[in-house]
Amino acid sequence: MKSDHELIAEFKQGNAIRREKAFTELIRRYQEKIYWVCRRMLKSHDDADDVAQNVFVKIYHALDKFNEASQFFTWAYRIAANESINYMRSQKVRQAVGLDTLMSEPAGKESHPDEHLEKTEQSKLIEEAIARLPEKQRKVFVMRYYEELSYEEIAESLGTSVGGLKANYFHAFKKIEEILKKSFVQGA
Repeated sequence: MKSDHELIAEFKQGNAIRREKAFTELIRRYQEKIYWVCRRMLKSHDDADDVAQNVFVKIYHALDKFNEASQFFTWAYRIAANESINYMRSQKVRQAVGLDTLMSEPAGKESHPDEHLEKTEQSKLIEEAIARLPEKQRKVFVMRYYEELSYEEIAESLGTSVGGLKANYFHAFKKIEEILKKSFVQGA
């Protein structure tokens, strides 16, 4: 099996057929991982699927310029995270969890409608709290909390220091906690 480095070299130096084969192999290796990066940030299968496809289009157009200073997946992850954030910005008009979600996810027979509504409201509050974070804190929070990446992996992906990331994560966590506390106090 060829390494990512070998596939990238084939893509850069090959004819149309070799480029296609090399890129197809990179997609095969990473499509699921890239999808899940998008999915954890976007929370919708359809949105994540669309954004993941856009990520691979961007990768295809930029792969000739990829200098391999970082690993291919780290570079692709950064593109996926940025594309997901850009998508969220473009969809800011729509709420992260709205009436369409309530309508499309009916309460199961085993749960009480009040419990379903309460869980939906809690999810909405959390999503809104995350959306209110500054962009860098939101990225770090999602990558650390949802993706469960190490600080070192995040630092490599975002091109920043581990110390700065830890501070960003701490501040993001505290802001979310404060937003949720205020919401529960106001709702009480």
